[in-house]
Amino acid sequence: MSTHVSASERNTSTAPLALWRRWWRKQSPSRQDRFITLGPLLAVVLFLAAVVAAFSYLRIEEIDREQQAVRRDVEYAQQRLRLRLLERQEQLMRIARDVANREIDTEEFLVQAESLVNQYPELMAVTWVDNKKRIKTAYVSSSANLAQARIPGEAIKPGNDGTFELARDLRQPVYSRPFLNKDSGPYSAPTLQLQVPMDDQGKFAGVIIGEYSIDGLLRFGVPTEVTAKYAVTLIDEKNVVLAGTIPPPRNPADRLLPWSDGAAEYEIPVSPVGNGLLIRAEGYRASLGVVGSGFFWLVSALSALTVWMLLGTWRHTRKRVQAQQALISETNFRRAMENSMLTGMRALDLQGRITYVNPAFCQMTGMQEAELVGHTAPFPYWPDADVDSLTARLDDELNGRAPPGGFEVRVKRKDGLIFDARMYVSPLIDPRGQQTGWMTSMTDITEPKRVREELSASYERFTTVLEGLDAAVSVAPLGGEELLFANRLYRAWFGAEAAGHINLIAQAGVPAVPPSDDALDAVDGLAGLPTDALTAAQTENAEIYVPELAKWLEVRSRYLTWVDGRLAQMVIATDITPRRHAEEQAAQQNERAQTASRLITMGEMASSVAHELNQPLTAINNYCNGMVSRIKGQQISSEDLLVALEKTARQAHRAGQIIQRIRSFVKRSEPNRSYADVDTLVSNAMELADIELRRHHVRLSHYIAARLPQIMVDPILIEQVLINLMKNAAESIEHAHLPTARRSVELRVVPKRIDDQNVVEFSVLDSGQGLSPEVKGRLFEAFYSTKAEGMGIGLKLCRSIVESHQGRMQAENLYNGEEIVGCRFTFWIPVKPLLLPAGAATDSVASRSADLH
Repeated sequence: MSTHVSASERNTSTAPLALWRRWWRKQSPSRQDRFITLGPLLAVVLFLAAVVAAFSYLRIEEIDREQQAVRRDVEYAQQRLRLRLLERQEQLMRIARDVANREIDTEEFLVQAESLVNQYPELMAVTWVDNKKRIKTAYVSSSANLAQARIPGEAIKPGNDGTFELARDLRQPVYSRPFLNKDSGPYSAPTLQLQVPMDDQGKFAGVIIGEYSIDGLLRFGVPTEVTAKYAVTLIDEKNVVLAGTIPPPRNPADRLLPWSDGAAEYEIPVSPVGNGLLIRAEGYRASLGVVGSGFFWLVSALSALTVWMLLGTWRHTRKRVQAQQALISETNFRRAMENSMLTGMRALDLQGRITYVNPAFCQMTGMQEAELVGHTAPFPYWPDADVDSLTARLDDELNGRAPPGGFEVRVKRKDGLIFDARMYVSPLIDPRGQQTGWMTSMTDITEPKRVREELSASYERFTTVLEGLDAAVSVAPLGGEELLFANRLYRAWFGAEAAGHINLIAQAGVPAVPPSDDALDAVDGLAGLPTDALTAAQTENAEIYVPELAKWLEVRSRYLTWVDGRLAQMVIATDITPRRHAEEQAAQQNERAQTASRLITMGEMASSVAHELNQPLTAINNYCNGMVSRIKGQQISSEDLLVALEKTARQAHRAGQIIQRIRSFVKRSEPNRSYADVDTLVSNAMELADIELRRHHVRLSHYIAARLPQIMVDPILIEQVLINLMKNAAESIEHAHLPTARRSVELRVVPKRIDDQNVVEFSVLDSGQGLSPEVKGRLFEAFYSTKAEGMGIGLKLCRSIVESHQGRMQAENLYNGEEIVGCRFTFWIPVKPLLLPAGAATDSVASRSADLH
């Protein structure tokens, strides 16, 4: 076989090496040194990173596989437990249904309970409990503790989590939290109860209690193939072990090793019990992993040897590079000093010949070093028009007559541009102490000179603007009576004295430092104190009246640092006399408008009182007519007469309270709130509204939820709202001309949670003709009514009352398909009203009272 390699193949194989050499030559020596120094160290880091990443990846993969296996096995065991619990639940539900339907008696119940307990060892007892929590009969497993016996007639012990009450309210099977019977002795095991409610024609008839042994659930419900591989335990939500085997703790020293991971574990709630019972499995032991193999230690030893060799090479390379860098730094130090200077340097010998120029001088003139060194006057950077003056200046330099503060000259660049420069001249002394020439430094002052001229022009413009202002501006130092600045208007008002400035500060109430005994000294008394906080403060405003000028002035003052460093105070006074006159006229007009508003409010309050008093007065009239009729017919006893008179007096007192509440409400004040019982509120409102509903032949039904919290309301106002809504519902049914069977109004009061707050919702439902779109759009509009005798303020007043209690009111139609079958008015009151700031509460009530008007 031929071993000849063509030229093209050689070129292809050596092309990358040639590119590398070309790139290496282009790098600077310092960069080459860094590559040489850091190369071995970088190789060590990359090598170690690769080894660690490889072993970490293998270990992570192994841990992930173990965790996935634990998760699958735990979920499988949980499903087995779930099916077993659901089967027992179905069997207990069948027994509960037969008991509720009276298909089995106590003897048959004991037979079925004994069959269940004997067939399923995890079931410890089955108990029949009536609705009064008394045991009717029970069967307890023979393996149960004596303290777990159930005696008929005794009351069951109250649970710690209200399981009986929850089963009674939900009418569904409920699992209790796992608990430990303290009366069963020190060796008792935790148990779990399932309470199945019995429903006897819609009434709660008691529960069937099935009591499970949690240890039995673990032994007979978890597959043996799972318990063989893991330490399986049943725990509660507080991580307390209820049943199972706890694996021995690991050696604390092993946890310090980075590769020593704990055994895989996983836990999941047991359905349908919920989060009160969880199943957890933990591996008995962790595998050795990659660390326990000989391959790991072989690779580790080879890696350590490789790292030791690379570190030795890196140390040797670093020492060599450090020596080279020291040599290069020493060589380039002087050149770096010359090249870094921004000031142009020029050296002349004693005859006036240029012997040296630095890069900054060449850059200023735009010429190369060869174009300047060796030249004598006239120099190429001299402007043609200044040759004579510069020649005389050079003669003074060579004779030592140059001014020590330097001098200004004009310099011409190579491109013809001319700039201003300042030159300083000093003798050039050699190491032997002899003068060999003159050293000249040159600085470009074109920009500073331009800035100085612009500042001067800017000051002139600024002074012109201040002189033309229509406000008086003055500046004076703190603690002194010197006037630092005053514009034209100030001088016209107060003259050129500082008295006007001081009087403006005193009348405006702006703090100023009083003059001290050192006020006449040449040194500022406030010198050295920090002024940043004062000069950064906001402007202080005040409005004052100056009798001498017969003007109202707006005075603004702030502190500033004057040009000489002193702390000064600037005052700007603006004439606001026309604005003050306009404000006074506006205040007078506002007062007249408020007077007219009070008169309107009085009229509207009268109409509101008449509308709201109609209800209690009607009740008084009905009570009085009823008593007269029964007295004439001699059909009333003293007790009944006393009751009727008490009701009449209560309604009269109620009318007085209505007048007081509506008067306070119209005055834009908060309602007279107190904690009120919802049942009492609704009962009082129904008692008064029932008279009106019976007059219209309307049947009233109500539903009030149990255990309603008290609410902070004005009881009279809320009762007025309920009465108004029920009256409107009766009138709507009357206008719909419905038959007697369909004349019904329903009042519902239930707790709810709306907008992240607990509220009590009141709903009034009628079977009337509903609301048309036009009426619904203007329902709460003041003085709008669909009744011929209505005033149109009832619903408007009701909504204002509800909103003043931080609640909301709304109305909607009730539909049966597309047909309107009634209307529902709903409003809700928060259980705990929001605590508003005083100002916010006043504005809120004022806005609601404004709605009433």
